Amino acid sequence: MSGRKPNRQNRGKGGAQRANNNKIYAYPLPLVFAPVESPSQRLLAFLGLSSGIRVLNPHCTGVFDRDTKSVWVIDTADAQKLWRGGFFGKGNLSRSEPSWLARQINARKLAGKGLTSEQVTAKRRAERQQFKIDRAKAMAAVAAEAEKAFEEGREYDLEAAKASIPSAATWKPSTNAVGSSDADAAPVLAEAMETGIKESPEESVIDDEPIEDLEHLQLTLPEAFFLSWALDCLTIIDSTKLEPLSLSDIYMSFHEAHIDVPSPPDTKPPLRPDNPFLLHYVLYHHYRSLGWVVKGGIKFCVDYLLYKRGPVFHHAEFALVLCPVYEAPADRSSSPFTLQNVDPFEWSWLSTINRVNSQVHKTLILVYVTIPALSRLDPEVLRSPAVLAHYSIREVTIRRFIPARMRD
Repeated sequence: MSGRKPNRQNRGKGGAQRANNNKIYAYPLPLVFAPVESPSQRLLAFLGLSSGIRVLNPHCTGVFDRDTKSVWVIDTADAQKLWRGGFFGKGNLSRSEPSWLARQINARKLAGKGLTSEQVTAKRRAERQQFKIDRAKAMAAVAAEAEKAFEEGREYDLEAAKASIPSAATWKPSTNAVGSSDADAAPVLAEAMETGIKESPEESVIDDEPIEDLEHLQLTLPEAFFLSWALDCLTIIDSTKLEPLSLSDIYMSFHEAHIDVPSPPDTKPPLRPDNPFLLHYVLYHHYRSLGWVVKGGIKFCVDYLLYKRGPVFHHAEFALVLCPVYEAPADRSSSPFTLQNVDPFEWSWLSTINRVNSQVHKTLILVYVTIPALSRLDPEVLRSPAVLAHYSIREVTIRRFIPARMRD
């Protein structure tokens, strides 16, 4: 009976964390559908004259930055709504969730408590690196001692010496691994020193001046267009005129962002169905509309990752590689864009990508997006999102064959 209590405690802690995440990230999109509150509306809903549901739209605001091909959401409240309601964007100073300000506050405390998820990850990576270094030194010392004993002709208990080599179960972080006597607080101390905060073992120098939040939420162009066009919950402002852009202006500006040479004033840029913005948005909209959370996958050498609920709940299950396919091969020769993955893959490249994602338990999917031929598209259709109806998507799943695991 005593052996089962820790499991119950662990389940309780995990259950509390999951319950907290379910509460914070309760909505899969920034739009919230809530029941009507007024008695008249409830009466109309009861009579079948109304749906009885009202839509709560956050109406967030972002600034289009052409140089980075992204939209910046500077307001902290708006950034939080978009992140917690569908995991849109990433913090420009963080790995994913905008947590720079929280990390700076924790760095001031220098207590090793209340670490953010990124600080915990950094701490674990530093400890793993130190473990490898300590283990390599111990193995080298044992080998050198064994060689010395052989040269001197004396006996050497190699098995006993091997027992002194640290393992993952017996190794403890060394006190001077990162220059601090407190290994738990060391990553925080290192980060604090980088930001100009000094700390000594005897006395902490803590500045009471409020920290200015320098971070913004950075949306990719497909994310921003999905929020603006599909959900109508994001207003995008021109960074030069500081005026809201119309949907048509957003659509044209996102096209121009991928054209190396901007068009002269008062002229319309050349629109093509193989514009990278359109290709990526077709893929993004397709999977978002099916309920997946779509995030960038450059860390795993792919274009996108698919999460069932979001990075807070589970690891990504699928890794996507965008593969454009020209319906009319002649359109490729006249294209000003150099698209990746248009040519057939080399087996070494495909094997490498597949092996990387297999090691992290992700299924590799090649997403073939067919580019409609220019000859059958009306030029005016290209000037509106109506062109999206002319694209098609095919998916090919790649799995690495492992004989030892797949005999059954």
